[in-house]
Amino acid sequence: QAPQPPTPWLRHEGALAGLRVLDLSRIMSGPFSTMALADLGADVIKIENGGTGDDTRAWGPPFQDGEAAYFLSVNRNKRSLAVDLKDPECRELVQRLARSADVVVENFRPGTADRLGLGYEEVSAANPGVVYASISGYGQTGPYRQEPGYDAIAQALSGIMSVTGEADGPPVRFGVSGADLAAGMWATIGVLAALRERDRTGAGQWVDVSLLDGQIAWLTYVAGGWFTSGEVPGRYGSAHPTIVPYQAFPTAEGHLMIAVGNDALWRRFAPAVGLDSLTEDPRFATNPDRVRNRDELLPLIEKALSARPAEEWARVLADASVPAGRINTVDQALAHPQVRARGMVTETRHPTAGDVRMVASPLKLSASPPRVRSAPPLHGEHTDGILEAMGVDGTRIAGLRARGAVR
Repeated sequence: QAPQPPTPWLRHEGALAGLRVLDLSRIMSGPFSTMALADLGADVIKIENGGTGDDTRAWGPPFQDGEAAYFLSVNRNKRSLAVDLKDPECRELVQRLARSADVVVENFRPGTADRLGLGYEEVSAANPGVVYASISGYGQTGPYRQEPGYDAIAQALSGIMSVTGEADGPPVRFGVSGADLAAGMWATIGVLAALRERDRTGAGQWVDVSLLDGQIAWLTYVAGGWFTSGEVPGRYGSAHPTIVPYQAFPTAEGHLMIAVGNDALWRRFAPAVGLDSLTEDPRFATNPDRVRNRDELLPLIEKALSARPAEEWARVLADASVPAGRINTVDQALAHPQVRARGMVTETRHPTAGDVRMVASPLKLSASPPRVRSAPPLHGEHTDGILEAMGVDGTRIAGLRARGAVR
C-alpha cells in the first residue's frame, strides 16, 4: 500500500466516533456545543489565539491552580492548537484543517471568519461535505447582524428578562448564561441534523444560530399566551402564570417549590398541608378558579407551610404523591443523591490543576454513552503534535514559535 498522508485527526470511541470537528469558537456558546460533540466521541481541535487563548482562561476568580473554573467547565475532551490567525502561514494551516473537517463551529461576529479565509463560502468550496455552524448574537441576516452578541443583551431583547423576576421587582437575567447555553444546544441539534442530511445526500450545509433566536424560541407558551389573549405577559417570580399553586413558598426553614399541575394533585395537596376544607371551596375547585383567585389562595398556603421546614414538607408531599422539592443551593444540588446516582458529577485529572470536578453530560445512551476522555487542555498543549501530524517539520514549528505565531 502507498503510504498514507499524515492526519491530525484522532478516532475516539462513542456515538460520534470518527467525527472531525474544528472549533474556532470561544467563551461559552460555541465551546458548550463542541464539548457536547466531544463527549459523544468527536475529535475536537480547539483553535486558540497564541497570546492569551480563549478569553475565559482569564475569567476569574475562582481559579484552580491557575486554571479558570469557567474555562474548565466547558472545554473537556478537546485538543488545543494555539496559533495566530492573522499570520498568513498559520491561517493556511487552519484552512487545511477546515478542508479535512466534518464540522466547523465558529462564533465570530458575522464577516470575521470570511476575512480570515475561514468563512462558510470558502470552506465549503474546498470541502463540500462540511457542516459549518455559525453562532452569533443576531444571526447572519437582518439589520442587527453586525451587532456584537452578548448573553445578557439577548435575554433583554428577547423578552425573557421581562418575565423573569418578582412582580414588584426589576427584570432579572437567568442565574446562568441562558442565551449562550441555549444557542450552544441549538447549534448541536442543527449540526446533528445536518450530518444526518449529509448521510443521505453527501452535501454539507450552513447552520446559522443566534442567541436572540434561541431566546425567542424559549418563549413558547409565554408567546402563545400573548398571541392568544393580546395581554403582555408580566413577571410572576417563581410562580406560573396559568397554574396555581405552582411556585416557591417560604417555610419554617428554607423554601419549597410546589408544582400542583392539575386538579387531582390539588385534591391531594390541600389535605396534606392541613387545608382540607379548601378542596370543597368553589373559589379553588379547578385550576382556572385558582388562577383567578390566586391572591386569596396563596396567603393561606404560606401560613400552612410556615409550620414546618422545607425538607419535612418535601417528605410529606412525596408521601401524598404531590411534586415538591426543597430549593437547594448549588452545593446541595450537586450532593443530591439522585444527582450522584445519575453520575452528573465527574472528575478528571488535569496536568496542572490536579483533580478537577465538573458537571457531566446529561445524555444517557445505552450502547455508546458520553465519556470524559481528557481534561480541558492547557493553552497550546497539543500544538506541536497536531502540526507534526499535518506534516509540519520541527524546524518550521520552531520558526513559527520563535516569531510568536504559535504557542
